[in-house]
Amino acid sequence: MWFVAGLVLISQGEVVLAVDTIVQIVPDKAFYHPGEAVTLTISGANGKSGAQVKATVRYLGETLTTLSASLQDGAASLSWTPPPTTPRGYGVDVEVVDADGKVVASGSTAFDVLDDWLQAPRYGFLTNFSPGRSDIEATMDWVSSYHVNGLQFYDWQYRHETLLPPASAITDPTTKAYVDVLDRVHSLDTVNRLIDAAHAHNIAAMPYTAIYGASYEFYEQHPDWALFVKPGQPYDFADFLKIMDPTPGSPWANHLLNEFADVLDKTAFDGIHIDQYGAPTHGLNAAGQQVNLETAFPAFIDAAAAIVHEKRGAKGATIFNLVRNWPVRTVAPSDENVVYIEVWDPYVHFMDLPRIVAQAHTLGGGKPVVIAAYILPEHFVNARLSNALIFGSGAYHLEIGEPNAMLSDPYFPNLAYMNDEDKEIERKYYDFLVRYENVLALGTSDGEDRATALTIDGVPTVSFRSEDRVAVIARQAKDSSFETYSLVNLMGIGDGQWNGGITQAPTPLSALATTIHVNKPVKRVWLASPDGTDASAQAADFTTGSDAEGDLIRLNVPTLAYWTMLVVEYQS
Repeated sequence: MWFVAGLVLISQGEVVLAVDTIVQIVPDKAFYHPGEAVTLTISGANGKSGAQVKATVRYLGETLTTLSASLQDGAASLSWTPPPTTPRGYGVDVEVVDADGKVVASGSTAFDVLDDWLQAPRYGFLTNFSPGRSDIEATMDWVSSYHVNGLQFYDWQYRHETLLPPASAITDPTTKAYVDVLDRVHSLDTVNRLIDAAHAHNIAAMPYTAIYGASYEFYEQHPDWALFVKPGQPYDFADFLKIMDPTPGSPWANHLLNEFADVLDKTAFDGIHIDQYGAPTHGLNAAGQQVNLETAFPAFIDAAAAIVHEKRGAKGATIFNLVRNWPVRTVAPSDENVVYIEVWDPYVHFMDLPRIVAQAHTLGGGKPVVIAAYILPEHFVNARLSNALIFGSGAYHLEIGEPNAMLSDPYFPNLAYMNDEDKEIERKYYDFLVRYENVLALGTSDGEDRATALTIDGVPTVSFRSEDRVAVIARQAKDSSFETYSLVNLMGIGDGQWNGGITQAPTPLSALATTIHVNKPVKRVWLASPDGTDASAQAADFTTGSDAEGDLIRLNVPTLAYWTMLVVEYQS
């Protein structure tokens, strides 16, 4: 991650020295398989002769090892092989020390060890498949610095019904260039180079497809494959696609499933990403029979997953887009690997985000959840609060991919770009997500029934409101050894809509007198936050007591800017 450090030395109230140093700490992969060495590259340090970099590796609050190396021209490389235990996230705290032993810069990053990316799918996106793309390695470095370990190749295909370009559509045999249905020029050579580069960084590559979209030309060749509003009137989408009938066993479904198999045979993609458009929800087939997409979708997903597993084995991935969270009740239990939800109305408020995540975890039987919620970078307060709520709920947010960009539109090529300050904050949040994934997501379950156990003196917490409160999101260890409480500050924001335009940061809070009702003896309590300069775990003093509701502990939460995480460990 990038970290801008400013060290100011003060003597008798006067500034006598100031050093500003930009340190870049980049892990070489998005995640690590058991037994793989982790290599961290530190560069940009403004070190003098004899300066060293020291990195402390921690698992939660436990220090595992300290690594060091001398800086050469302001750069160093550190390597360490973590224990093979999976899944597990680690934090790395780095200091640059000069020859006199003084710290001149500091920063942190994170990494994790997983069996495969689907244990913690930090999903991202790519949209540029142009011939001769020259920044592929830099793009993978960018993505890896945010620990994004899966990439959706959005609108890479030749046609929605013909995913790979036929030989007749290739306009340049050297780059294998072709023109898609919206007249964008792509290159199969670029697609393949992106896949290979992603794999070199332990990043999965997922091809975008649509479950029922077909070009007008294809529809005209197969008019009886469509889905109809009424007899003779097919559904239309965005004036360039027709909606086809995806019922398994239908001609369109068979055709598209064969396309999936062809893509997996001829490329190194890791599975299939399947889109829908949120409407229609039903229709008629060519015979005039009712088609209920709420049941057709999961049946098609199961058929697609069977092909993915045949071609890629158990680690092949099938992901389906639940637009407006529909139809989550039938799709979440299907054979998809991730419950992927594109959030629209009626889910417009901040507190809708943890609610739909909790529902998806339940309906999906504990499958990981990815949220696609599009927010403009200029509304970065919204993005920051949304990430706190999503990550605190044990889920992931599709937003990072193409360099410097934030996904802010459902048509992914309509990119918007972050400024340097927001890129740094965003990276801190992703570091925090990985560093504490073992108490935020992995090995935990929703603790909605425990959220009301935590209260703060003088601050609203128990409320359905999405503003002027501190949201409390609880996660519980599946072995009951701990509880995690994410405190998300929604005080003073003036607008409770996650995709609105909040113009001011939440009102900073401090010295929060916090009470938690507990069911068994507490061993320790610790806190951490991505909002300051130190994301490491900090022990919290607490006292025990009881009231009419039962046993409790009391403690002080020193600060709450946007997101502070509190972990209560119980005695065994």
